Amino acid sequence: MDDGPGQVRERLRFTVLGPVRAWRGGTPLAAGSPQQRALLAALLLRGGRTATAPELVDALWGDEPPHAALAALRTYASRIRKALGADADALVSESGGYALRSVDELPLDLDHDTAEQFAAEAEKAKAAGDRGRARELLDAALDLWDGEPLAGLSGPYAETQRTRLQEWRLSLTETRLDLDLEAGCHAEAVSELTALTSAHPLRERLRELLMLALYRSGRQAEALAVYADTRRLLADELGVDPCASLSDLHQRILRADTELDAPAAGEQGSAEATFVRPQQLPATVADFTGRAATVRELSDQLATAEGNVMAVSAVAGIGGVGKTTLAVHVAHAARDHFPDGQLYVDLQGAGHTPSEPEAVLGSFLRALGTPDSVIPDGVAERAALYRSALAGRRVLALLDNARDAAQVRPLLPGTEGCAALITSRSRMIDLASAHLVDLDVMSPEEALTLFTRIVGEERVTSERQAAMAVVGACGFLPLAIRVAASRLAARRTWTVSTLARKLADERRRLDELRAGDLAVKATFELGYKQLEPAQARAFRLLGLADGPDISLSAAAAVLDLDTDTTEELLESLVDTSLLESAAPGRYRYHDLVRLYARACAERDEHPPSERDAALSRLLDFYLVTASRMYALERPGDRLIHHMERTDYPGLDFRDRASALEWLFSEAGCLLACARQSSSRTTLRRAADLLLLTKDLAESGADALQYEQTSTALLKAAREVEDQHAEARFHLALTYVRTLSGRLDEADENAKSAMLLGLATEDPFACSYAPNDRGIIANAQGRHDDAEAYLRQALNAFHDDHNRQSEASALCNLSRVHLDTGRVDSAIQLAEQGIAIYRELGAKRRLANGMYALALAYTQAMRLEEATEQLTGALAIFKDSRQRFWEGMTNFRLAEVDLTARRPASAANHAEQALTALRGIGGDSWRATVLTTLGRALHALGHTGRARVCWQEALATFERTGAPEGSVVQALLSPTAVA
Repeated sequence: MDDGPGQVRERLRFTVLGPVRAWRGGTPLAAGSPQQRALLAALLLRGGRTATAPELVDALWGDEPPHAALAALRTYASRIRKALGADADALVSESGGYALRSVDELPLDLDHDTAEQFAAEAEKAKAAGDRGRARELLDAALDLWDGEPLAGLSGPYAETQRTRLQEWRLSLTETRLDLDLEAGCHAEAVSELTALTSAHPLRERLRELLMLALYRSGRQAEALAVYADTRRLLADELGVDPCASLSDLHQRILRADTELDAPAAGEQGSAEATFVRPQQLPATVADFTGRAATVRELSDQLATAEGNVMAVSAVAGIGGVGKTTLAVHVAHAARDHFPDGQLYVDLQGAGHTPSEPEAVLGSFLRALGTPDSVIPDGVAERAALYRSALAGRRVLALLDNARDAAQVRPLLPGTEGCAALITSRSRMIDLASAHLVDLDVMSPEEALTLFTRIVGEERVTSERQAAMAVVGACGFLPLAIRVAASRLAARRTWTVSTLARKLADERRRLDELRAGDLAVKATFELGYKQLEPAQARAFRLLGLADGPDISLSAAAAVLDLDTDTTEELLESLVDTSLLESAAPGRYRYHDLVRLYARACAERDEHPPSERDAALSRLLDFYLVTASRMYALERPGDRLIHHMERTDYPGLDFRDRASALEWLFSEAGCLLACARQSSSRTTLRRAADLLLLTKDLAESGADALQYEQTSTALLKAAREVEDQHAEARFHLALTYVRTLSGRLDEADENAKSAMLLGLATEDPFACSYAPNDRGIIANAQGRHDDAEAYLRQALNAFHDDHNRQSEASALCNLSRVHLDTGRVDSAIQLAEQGIAIYRELGAKRRLANGMYALALAYTQAMRLEEATEQLTGALAIFKDSRQRFWEGMTNFRLAEVDLTARRPASAANHAEQALTALRGIGGDSWRATVLTTLGRALHALGHTGRARVCWQEALATFERTGAPEGSVVQALLSPTAVA
């Protein structure tokens, strides 16, 4: 209904799951005094039913109403009507009482009703087996709460409803956490459950969920300690033993019940556990031809799969025989037998760098809905979690292009009802229980059928003999037939005989089809020889670049063409099946095609120097683009002024977010390009590229590849005696090794960088190396050395006009002053650094300054200011995808919370720190965080779990010889008070 001409009446909106408030559309309405809001809440929670005056008096005042209670009630009602304005009719007077109802069929919008609706829908989704949807709905319901329900209201009705709403919220939270554990979100759940068990210590269901979350996170001893703490608490407070389900879980953990590893089915019904149903199979080809007996054989095996493994391999490793096409076709046909999803990976077994099982397992776990934070390190650990994630499901894994049995063994599901379909160039006779199928070339009839389907029956029927000659020249290899047929289909003026003559002229080498890998070369030669000169050049040069794929912009740099021309060329190569389009704007080679393209480049590219020039342009493109990203991330830093000269342009970014997105999406390509640039003429630019992209070392996901690349290039620099490049590779290694806690190694790298920088008069190395040595020395307790190094760095940065790094040195010096008891000067130094960061607009680096200032505030007991600084820094680190600093900031927040006597919050932050630092930061930082977590748990009364944390920390400190071990030893003594 309209309020007037051109005006649409806006809906009334109310909240009770927090402060009682009212809005019309987006405009807040005056809810009045606490008693007036109490009346409003009482009416809202009755769902439109009438409340009599005596009922409302009792709700607001209980057994002791004021003398003029009815008059007061009428006054409050009148004020509510006035506040509702045009919607005053919503408050109805009838039968001596009041009710709130919809106006003109426009229902009231009450957060309580919305939460009920979400909860009901979540229950239905859970019962139907859609646990992911159930989690989303429960999260939506819980998000409607805004602190304490009916906040600030008194009276019997408000107190009763507040208790009911709090219990309801807790029940919804338990259900959602249960679903979280089924979905594999164990690490995230631990921090929330730790806080909840502290707030509700006698609620056994929360304790049960916490034990299960800890156990599934690999923290069995802590899980058992939670039970011991709970049993002691229940005996002391209530004089009872733990409930049966809690005791049963305790026993199952003690015997390491394997069923606990898998997501448990819900207690109600038989619905399947929550998971993401991956649908990763590549598209099947519409013109799949032949192989009827093989398709039937494999399909029969998959239809009865009970953990069996199927392997498809080509004779003598011949490429192009159609292994992948067959496997994809069979997998699509068998999808009904695997309703819980299909996984796919190209293992790149025929290339120089086959996919690592650990990385593939990580990808599979993410595809199955496992959060990054709970994916462990190591092949064995990931394989165990992978098998657990598949338990009780029917999932098909298509493992394409495997190198050998050792590569695929960790990737096998290993659970009944699942299956793996494998393709490989080698026959996997050493893969236990595998069903082996040798795939040969197509029969002449099948080959002709495939050729006809691509070219068209009309063109082939009239030239059947010529068509047979073509497929015969192709050796009946499916890929060769597809390439030749695609070229003919694209040239309407050619006849089949024209193609047959061309193949006859150029195919004397096809006799070599029987000579193993030479058959592959002959296969691709068919398509390559028919390319236009510009296409052939693009095909050759793009094959030179390492990396999983290549973007359109990077390809344009390799070819020295504009992006429109490049895209036209690349799409034409895609049409010939010589190139694949991995995603819009991204391209990749089949690994065998890449090898052939490189062979063509070595043979046909003239002058030969163009090969090096193409890769040099790619390196320049990445280097310039990375420098622009770096300038947005670190404004004022002088590295970009000390780079090697470049001749090719790069990309520009509209903002910092798009620059970071480019960095992390191109990580594999950037590091591959750097590693490939190991010649005397490219080493220095490769060193600059690594320094510009050092955020990859902080993110966790790319830290290992970053270090391996730096190590390989350092060796190359030594071999050619390039001390300038050597110094910069040492700086890259210093950075990544400092982050991982390997301080002795990092210091050796920084020392070498400093000496080489002085020898080559490199202002960048001469300033950054002492800065790094200062950080390391301070962390090792060598405070005098640290201050000397940092003063040296500060002077060098000043001389180089490097304001951003000058701020960094000031903040690092602040840490030294703090650790030597000079708190006031530590605060001043950090504030000076922050002022520079703010002046430069260096948001990312500002977070590091805020972190340093917060440490000084903490020691000065300015705890609220410390919390404010750390909270702001944490938001920036998360936005910048800096997992290491996200973890460290959560750890520092835990320390502040402990000092401020907020142990529940401290435990929560410590758990989040452990999750963020998983896989990065090194064992020493994990032990340090565990020590703090133990203190928080001890303060909460969880003494058993606290001791487990301290024992794990002590084992680490003793193994590394760290002095912190004595502190933890004291905490574990019987007389210690944490």
